[in-house]
Amino acid sequence: MAEQIGIDLTDAHWKAIRFLRADYADHGETATLRRVATVGGIPTKELFTLFPKKPAKKMAYIAGLPKPRGWYAPVPLARPGACRFSQPVR
Repeated sequence: MAEQIGIDLTDAHWKAIRFLRADYADHGETATLRRVATVGGIPTKELFTLFPKKPAKKMAYIAGLPKPRGWYAPVPLARPGACRFSQPVR
């Protein structure tokens, strides 16, 4: 699978893939890039070097796991009058 997307796997790649698989087994969802960096101990910069452009998606693909959910949730729009910036200019 990795060869199909132009990645030659090294020990550093396997460290990330093993972490993803173990974390998925423990939590039931694919770890986000932030989780791999903080809990897995692999710096974000290194992940982008190992898996260029879309590291979270590529790691999950190679590990045979679903794509990770986004770590953020959309922010709901404030209701009118909820903050001082939503007041009409006088």
